[in-house]
Amino acid sequence: MHTRILGTELQVSAVGLGCMGLSHAYGTALDKKEAITRIREAVDMGYTFFDTAEVYVGQYADGTPAINEELVGEALKPIRDKVVVATKGGITLGSQHHTVSDASPASLRRSLEQSLRRLQTDTIDLYYQHRLDAAREPEEVAYTMQTFIKEGKIRHWGISNASPGYIRRAHAVCPITAIQERYSLMYRQTAQLFPLLEELHIGFVAYSPLANGFLSGLYKGTEQFDKELDFRSWMPQYTEEGAQKAKELTHLLAGLSVEKDATPAQISLAWMLCKKPYIVPIPGTTKAKRLCENAEAADITLSEEDVKKIDQVLDHSEFSVFAPQTES
Repeated sequence: MHTRILGTELQVSAVGLGCMGLSHAYGTALDKKEAITRIREAVDMGYTFFDTAEVYVGQYADGTPAINEELVGEALKPIRDKVVVATKGGITLGSQHHTVSDASPASLRRSLEQSLRRLQTDTIDLYYQHRLDAAREPEEVAYTMQTFIKEGKIRHWGISNASPGYIRRAHAVCPITAIQERYSLMYRQTAQLFPLLEELHIGFVAYSPLANGFLSGLYKGTEQFDKELDFRSWMPQYTEEGAQKAKELTHLLAGLSVEKDATPAQISLAWMLCKKPYIVPIPGTTKAKRLCENAEAADITLSEEDVKKIDQVLDHSEFSVFAPQTES
């Protein structure tokens, strides 16, 4: 697979693997052995960038906890020096799966030490502040991350779900390698960050690049999703209204797919990869076929005219189905 650079030096595969869905947010967790197999298949396909987080904890079919960092750590341990592992700290799970932001130095250190143990590694390649904490200034968080870098416990740091002002202030204390934000054909609001990222030489890691699977064209309606364990059961793009708003886009993607001998998901990822050289999408999947499909998106070239066609549809459509991210 082609590679890209996050920040000034962190080289990763052009498409990374978001590991969250293997155990969290998309229904009952995949069997641990199968999930480890999937990650190792990804390595064989050329993926070198794997994303997880402390709070990605789901439930196996037998009711036991499915801890994402543990399976990522076990899967990658034999080839740890050949891959880039990213994880996140600074939020904890509260009651009823609600999360609580805590980016205090003590909390971040506790989270980091636990992540190192679960991932079976001495150093984390890219460590994110998972969400902003209103009680902590960006300079304090950046100084904490700088300390971790000096100790050799992390190589690079980043922020997920951040505001421009926060990014600028934090970067002035300790250079940020990447931010992680929602970005897809159906959520383009975060593109406003691009000029700042170019000014500061910061990479952009795109989560939910397929709008939680909607852009693959494989899922219709919410009825098929577990109401308790699958976040897609309440996502607006899967409602009849959301699908109707996206009808023109999905029709265009279907046409381009035939023209390019690709899938709608591949066209969606290729569009993103064409936008900026520092964007790295991290789609997730539990299926080997989809792993291969997503990886091959990096080989698809869209012309300027193709991208223009897509952008014109986006510019006059009504399907901003995701609410603005209040934590930013």
